[in-house]
Amino acid sequence: MHPPVGPAPAPSSVSSDLDEAVHRCLVAGFEGTTTFPDTLKRLIDRGLGGVILFTRNVRDAEQVRELTDALRAIRPDLLVAIDNEGGGIGHLVAAGAPEVPGSYALGVADDPNLTARCADALAGHLATLGITTSYAPVADLQHRPDNPIVRTRSFGAEPGLAARHLRAWIEATEARGIASCAKHFPGHGGTETDSHHDLAVDPRPYDQLSVDLEPFRAAVAAGVPMLMSAHVVYPALDANRPATLSRRILGDLLRLDLGFDGVLVSDALEMKAIAASYGEAAGARIALAAGADQVIVAVPDLEVTLACRDAVLDALDSGRLARERVWEAAGRVRRLAERYATPAAGPVAAWDAGVGLEAARRAVRGRSLPRPVRGAQVVDLFPPPHPALNWGGEDLLTELRSVDPTAAGTAVSGEPADPAALVDGILRIAANSPLVVATCDAGLHPWQATLRDALLARRPDAVRVDTGLPEDGDLCSFGRGRVNLRAVAEALTGA
Repeated sequence: MHPPVGPAPAPSSVSSDLDEAVHRCLVAGFEGTTTFPDTLKRLIDRGLGGVILFTRNVRDAEQVRELTDALRAIRPDLLVAIDNEGGGIGHLVAAGAPEVPGSYALGVADDPNLTARCADALAGHLATLGITTSYAPVADLQHRPDNPIVRTRSFGAEPGLAARHLRAWIEATEARGIASCAKHFPGHGGTETDSHHDLAVDPRPYDQLSVDLEPFRAAVAAGVPMLMSAHVVYPALDANRPATLSRRILGDLLRLDLGFDGVLVSDALEMKAIAASYGEAAGARIALAAGADQVIVAVPDLEVTLACRDAVLDALDSGRLARERVWEAAGRVRRLAERYATPAAGPVAAWDAGVGLEAARRAVRGRSLPRPVRGAQVVDLFPPPHPALNWGGEDLLTELRSVDPTAAGTAVSGEPADPAALVDGILRIAANSPLVVATCDAGLHPWQATLRDALLARRPDAVRVDTGLPEDGDLCSFGRGRVNLRAVAEALTGA
């Protein structure tokens, strides 16, 4: 017989209470929609602080609620979390998530009440599913045109604007009994690298970095219960380690300067910025020592979570990690769970199902069109979905056809094998029709700019649409959420 696979016992020098405290400092991803691994059950039994759900865990709303109930049946103080920013990023499409635009569009509309109503819809939906922790909103400022990861997830580049929308989001989420989490401290918007893929560096001097702290200060003042750290090196703050692993940033800056005493959770440790340079297990140990209270291991391979847990237990056993630090972290997580782990009893109050489209319509900007564009051939160019961020399958052609059934065209997600042939084919089909060419962040994806420019060279009358940040198009939706695309389709057609 083989011994059961699963968590090993704690070292003899680590008490059962301290072992439970270590487990509270972990958030684990896992496989499963109706059942989950025995290893996860044993981790929860030993005090696992939280789980994070992804698209892989979602089939429909009823299934998600049954899953979250089953998880809490093992341990009622388990925090069940998800990334829930809205826009084109969300893992609950199959569960009927409210359609709301991403944060940048909300910043363009610049109505905090509208932002609060969108946040209320998202939080209300989470409440119906038994998910009580939302890793949102994004507090990063979008500074650089070549930033590959923040972009329309941000409320914008102006700290005062971001601050007022963060307050609105946090307060609306709190009113639903859901824990919000401002991210990614102290700001990911000044980088040109996606920390999912490599270690990001923000080289700006402190006086410039301090501007990025303003939205986080506003979030703390609004009572945000959680912040998430960035896997970014800031040489002006700590030349040696990314924020997630930096005592100077998590301790001195966050705790002492900003006065934050809530839960600081790391971004996922399997991201290359940490995994490639340190390894997930060492990253967990260093992050907790630096001042993090919880570390996320989002991959469903629970062996990675176990390795992180074991590294922390070994560090306690050897004295490399202070027990007081783990007790402090676990205490913060325990207080968070006391407020948020248990879903509110009774029916969930309805939310405004139309607020997302209202917000998206108010965000559309651009030059006035001479007349409605009907019966158009549409070319929708956009990058492949980010592997860590969900994509709900939306495209501009589908939304345009919902308001103009005579529209036709193609959606191109990723660089085509034969761009010239694609251009020739599009122009041949569109010879007697209006042409609409949509791009999404073409400045980051040269293949889009190549196709767009080739089409415009031969059809200078084509209407240009930007579905990411603005790039001199005739219309801009400021995001690719379904309601963003529907709103720009309405503007195109005069619907």
